[in-house]
Amino acid sequence: MSDTLISPPPATRPGRRSAGLGLASLTAIVVGSMIGSGIFALPSQMAASAAPGPLLIGWSITGAGMLTLAFVFQTLATRKPDVDGGVYGYARAGFGNYIGFTSAFGYWVSAWVGNVAYLVLLFSTLGYFFPGFEGGATVPAIIGASVVLWTVHFLTLRGVQTAALVNVVVTVAKVVPILVFIAIAAVGFKAGLFSADFWGKTTQIDGAPLGDTMTQVKNMMLVTVWVFIGIEGAAVYSQRAAKRRDVGRATVLGFVGVLALLLLVNLLSYGLMAQAELAGVPDPSMAGLLESEVGSWGAAFISIGLVISLLGALIAWVLLCVEILRLPALEHVMPKALAKENRHGAPANALWLTNVCVQALLLWTLANESTYTNLIYLATSLILLPYLWSAAYQVLLAVRGETYEHGHGRGRDIVVGVVALGYAVWLVYAGGWQYVMVAAMFYLAGTGLYLWARRESRLPAFTRPEMVVVGVVALTAVLAAGLMATGNLSVL
Repeated sequence: MSDTLISPPPATRPGRRSAGLGLASLTAIVVGSMIGSGIFALPSQMAASAAPGPLLIGWSITGAGMLTLAFVFQTLATRKPDVDGGVYGYARAGFGNYIGFTSAFGYWVSAWVGNVAYLVLLFSTLGYFFPGFEGGATVPAIIGASVVLWTVHFLTLRGVQTAALVNVVVTVAKVVPILVFIAIAAVGFKAGLFSADFWGKTTQIDGAPLGDTMTQVKNMMLVTVWVFIGIEGAAVYSQRAAKRRDVGRATVLGFVGVLALLLLVNLLSYGLMAQAELAGVPDPSMAGLLESEVGSWGAAFISIGLVISLLGALIAWVLLCVEILRLPALEHVMPKALAKENRHGAPANALWLTNVCVQALLLWTLANESTYTNLIYLATSLILLPYLWSAAYQVLLAVRGETYEHGHGRGRDIVVGVVALGYAVWLVYAGGWQYVMVAAMFYLAGTGLYLWARRESRLPAFTRPEMVVVGVVALTAVLAAGLMATGNLSVL
């Protein structure tokens, strides 16, 4: 029999530790990975998309959709405590080794591409203080980004626990400037500005109307796709959790906390400046808003906050990068070498592979001037399918009745799972077909690692259903390559 759905019991799983990350560390990973740069650019991005009324409708839909995904990770952590690795583990347990591999590999590529974007924006922000870094893709900026990258690398080599502790401290530090902005914005909030054109009927952005209510809702929801990535952070680190139940708690706590910050920053900004003017504030727009309220020190304060936030997000995502390679390597889905740990318990080979890729793409951005937005869109497209597989796994469990021997909560979990699955499908659609096609190219390229892992463990490569999946991935990748060669497809 294939090892497709077989996992060792918890007591014998390789790499299981008796002591691990607590609730605070797990929550910090969720918050640290979700709060990167998006919240600092949110005021102008949202103002360009929707008025306050449609904005509230859109946030309600997005909040409900992402909350169901948070509940999915919470439920699966409780009902399937023997499945480690979050988005990877759930995809593998529900749909086989190759789907599990694509989930892990896509998530890994997404994470390190996102780290390149963070480093570019980090030094672009430092350009506020040091003009040589302006734009984030200059030679001094790339040199500086490389120094930061390898500093974080060697910090992580000292052990995951050490890096996680640093992440807790940095996460707290990054939230402080956001709270200061919220406090000042609350004091300066003008209700008349907020309600002046509540449904966006007369406001124009760059001479163009906002559109009807549903158009505005759709436009703002496309922006929110990018600000919630990282909600799965605690689930990815489930094997290192001191208590399994803390994984679900950290997921929900982190999500609720970040959602509250996003809503407050977004809604209060509409009471500080007219919407059309707000839409034109350059990024990070939170800095421009605070500068208009308190003077130039406000812009400097928020810029420093953004630098801290980006450093924190970088650490959190480096941790997620190496963990999403280590676990599949323990289960014959990635090459065994990627599971090897140094004497500090850090997956050294996985870390080296990850950061060499980051360094290479940093140099590529220097030559090709890739924008931060393009990098983020590519990173996000690669992470959306793993969300979809996790939601589908909950639906599968509930429909089968697996782990529901007494029937408790089955109907609720079917409803939550179906809503989360529908929302995940919409996220993939909203992300754009071009990014899905490029993702297929990454999956096909990475399949060599999967074949290597299966060969070295003397296990069959693909089942018949998996051969169909590989065929679809290959055809999509070839089509994408053809479109790129003819100039009809470009994402970087």
